[in-house]
Amino acid sequence: MARYTGPKSRIARKFGEAIFGPDKVLSRKNFPPGQHGNNRRKKTSEYGIQLKEKQKAKYTYGVLEKQFRNLFDKAQRTKGITGEVLLQLLESRLDNVVFRLGLAPTRAAARQLVSHKHITLDGVVTNIPSATVKQGQVVAVRERDKSLEVIINALQGFNHTKYPWLEWDSATFSGKFLHIPDRTDIPENIKEQLIVELYSK
Repeated sequence: MARYTGPKSRIARKFGEAIFGPDKVLSRKNFPPGQHGNNRRKKTSEYGIQLKEKQKAKYTYGVLEKQFRNLFDKAQRTKGITGEVLLQLLESRLDNVVFRLGLAPTRAAARQLVSHKHITLDGVVTNIPSATVKQGQVVAVRERDKSLEVIINALQGFNHTKYPWLEWDSATFSGKFLHIPDRTDIPENIKEQLIVELYSK
């Protein structure tokens, strides 16, 4: 499956946020990359601001342009506020749910767990990171993979009460998707209305 494999610190510096997780480079250089990154004062156009917000959302959730556009079109056809529905669809992706459950330190690592068949959805091994998790479904670690170091390390000290739409069962290494999250519960710093305005042009 196609995914972004370029320099992550450079992208994080572009947005001024650790969108891929803790970033040592960003903590030292919290300004845009490039020779003049620290001195750039160019005014960004309205289109540029909207485009930047869309790119930030794509990189945050690890979704490429075609997938993102398809999700936006689906959000438009769904009852509710388009921008909020878009974020809810992104949050409902299997790789994101695995990340939110604390089974992986980053979404990229969560995507790898899914792709390598370490994760089950309602008891069935699922290797499609973009699969949509629905209300009431259970995401779990495959029985034989519960001792994987990456999972054990990620779970250490993880606060499973952070996300009220998920219910964690430490005994079975599984989490239940209780309901679609409200916008106020989604912690990502994304101005989804700017994305709606961009696609509405």
